[in-house]
Formats: sequence, C-alpha cells, structure tokens
Amino acid sequence: MAVMPDSTFLDGRDFARIARAIRYIDANFRAQPRLNAIAAQARLSEFHFNRLFRRWAGVTPKQYLAFVTARAARAALLSTPSVLEASFAVGLSGPSRLHDLMVTLDGVTPGELKGGGFGLQLDCGFSDTPFGRALLASTTRGMAHLSFVEPGRERAALAELTAQWPQAQLVRDDEAAAALAARIWDAPARAAAPLRLAVRGTNFQLKVWQALLETRASGPTSYQALAGAAGVAGGARAVGNALRSNPVAWLIPCHNVLLKDGSLGGYRWGADRKRAMLAWQTLHAPAPSRVRMGAAASP
Repeated sequence: MAVMPDSTFLDGRDFARIARAIRYIDANFRAQPRLNAIAAQARLSEFHFNRLFRRWAGVTPKQYLAFVTARAARAALLSTPSVLEASFAVGLSGPSRLHDLMVTLDGVTPGELKGGGFGLQLDCGFSDTPFGRALLASTTRGMAHLSFVEPGRERAALAELTAQWPQAQLVRDDEAAAALAARIWDAPARAAAPLRLAVRGTNFQLKVWQALLETRASGPTSYQALAGAAGVAGGARAVGNALRSNPVAWLIPCHNVLLKDGSLGGYRWGADRKRAMLAWQTLHAPAPSRVRMGAAASP
C-alpha cells in the first residue's frame, strides 16, 4: 500500500517541527499561547503550520491546546492521584485501544540467534511514519525491527541492524518498508489482518515486552506497575533496561511507560517523540489492531 501525500506520515524534519510544537503546548498551556507563538516553535508560518499539524493530528493546534487544557483541569479535580490521572496534564486521556492482542511464540529460533541470523533473510528499508523516518525489517516469520532514524543517520541505522544480525542476508526494499509502515499506522490497513512480531531477546526481556503488550489496552502505565505485571515486583530498574532493548519501537509500546508521578521519564528515541506518540495515539483512537508476537530467547 502506497502512502498518500496527505497522510499523517512525516519525514524527520517535519516531525521535529510537530514535536517542538507539542512540547511547547504541553509546557505553556496555562498561558493559552496564540497560534503565531506555537507556529514560531515549528519555524513555519501560521498557515503552513496549521495545515501540517492538522494533517498529523486530525485536529488544529488550537483544538489540541483546548484538549490539553481540559485534561489538566480534569486532573486537578481528581482526589486520588494515579499515573493515568497525572498523565492528563500532558494531554493524555483514557485507554488507547490500539492493540487487540494475539500472541504466538513461534518466531526466531535459538539456533538462528546463536548463528547471528545465519540462513535468515531480513527485508529492510526506510519509510516516513507519523513520528519521522524509520528503519523497518521483517522475516517470513514476522516483523523483527523498527527503529527511528534522525536525518542523515540512515547509514548508521543500517550498520546497527547489520551488527544485530551479522550472518543474516539483508535485502533493501524501501517500497516494502513503506507498505509495512502503512499497515502499522494506516487505519484501514491495521484492521485488515494481524501483525506478527518475531523478535529476539533474553527470557527476561521477552517477559517484560509481553507484559507491556498485554497491558497496553489500559493506556499509560508505570515502571513499577509493569514490573509487577511481569512478575518481578521491585524490579523497575531491570524493567527499564529491558525496555531500552526493545527492537520494535511503537509496536511494543515502551512509550506508554511513565514515571510513578506521571511525568514522561526517559525514552530511547527521545522525550519529544515519546510525548508525540502519547498525544497521537490518544487523538487518533483508531479501531483496535491485532498484534502477534513471535519470540525466542537468546541462548
């Protein structure tokens, strides 16, 4: 499926503009900034910024500002703080329902992992996404890699993928990558069929990733809550390390994990991207997609 020009997919520079504007709105909503001030953060005219933001978010910048303001006001009225309630202050609302989970554990075998992917073919390529440029890779068993790439870093991203799978055959196909990105982020394509993940990781990492997939329908969570869901209560730091090793950004939703007080915390692909992901998934609230995760532990 080709990505249409009026889709929500952005190159790295346009995404950076959107991310700066969202950060500015989230930090300054109490002052109710005017459109010209918000557009200045994106270094665009009001007209071009308004059009870009609406294409990405489905709402205007002023509507998003009203959305953030209303959620912050609602949070202030709540008497029992929770991670989800605290997150209203950065523009989040209830369950995101992006995944109707279906899990199978039939992916990359320990033998293939031990051999550095020997005998495997990874179809890989670059595509624009709602969150900037990304490198996507898949095998016949499922999707194995999704990483975000800053402008000018495509060669380094390919080198990193090669280092992870040194014996695999990498086949470059940007058109297939664009079709895969459309399947992930385009609503009609998401509803068409399950998306299977075939990822590599240690037993502990797989346990954390699976727990995160299973709790995604409930919306944002905390490191502590995720540790409990993974059966390692008190292991928030170890959970954080597992999240940093996530090979498929967005699909295994590490961006949904916040600090206990509801603030963003860290994110491998940057705080601005994390903030934008949380806003986007809430604003779009698409029909549930189905994800299958095929996985094997590293030997």
